[in-house]
Amino acid sequence: MGTMYSSILPEHEEFISKQHIFFVGSAPLSEDGHVNISPKGHDVLRILSPTEVAYLDLTGSGNETSAHLLDNGRITFMFVAFQGAPMILRLYGKGRTLLPDTPEWEALEGRFDLLPGARQMIHAHIHAVKTSCGFSVPFFDYTGERVTLKKWAEQKGEQGLHAYRQQKNATSMDGILTSLGHSFKK
Repeated sequence: MGTMYSSILPEHEEFISKQHIFFVGSAPLSEDGHVNISPKGHDVLRILSPTEVAYLDLTGSGNETSAHLLDNGRITFMFVAFQGAPMILRLYGKGRTLLPDTPEWEALEGRFDLLPGARQMIHAHIHAVKTSCGFSVPFFDYTGERVTLKKWAEQKGEQGLHAYRQQKNATSMDGILTSLGHSFKK
């Protein structure tokens, strides 16, 4: 069943800091909409307080999380121990997308290494933390970060990334407008 907490405890923060990957889950309110689960690598997550997290979101082939956050705000983060003692930790919250050149972005950007292709930040207020056993999760060895996305973003350049985001990141696969999509209309 797991154990529930109302905030991120120091031991949770220590566990999170050791993970090399986390997963983000979101879904639209529409029963026909697709649930999205997205893996996140690199050192992009920051715990801002016991009830607040943010991550630097890099340009990718989709932008489902941003669309879902505009639709209903629900977001879940999942961290899994692939090394050491077994554990699964989930953060449940309400999130929003922060775009570059906004006061919200500027207030947080100093906490991150701005990686090539950074398109937005996802910020969430956490209302529940749940830990569970993870006894069936296999062991995996971490051998390093992939550099493919960074190289791709550097090769695209700012103009190429802007055009790509307009084409691929303005709406979700269900046709829901994203924060970037709204910004392109201005």
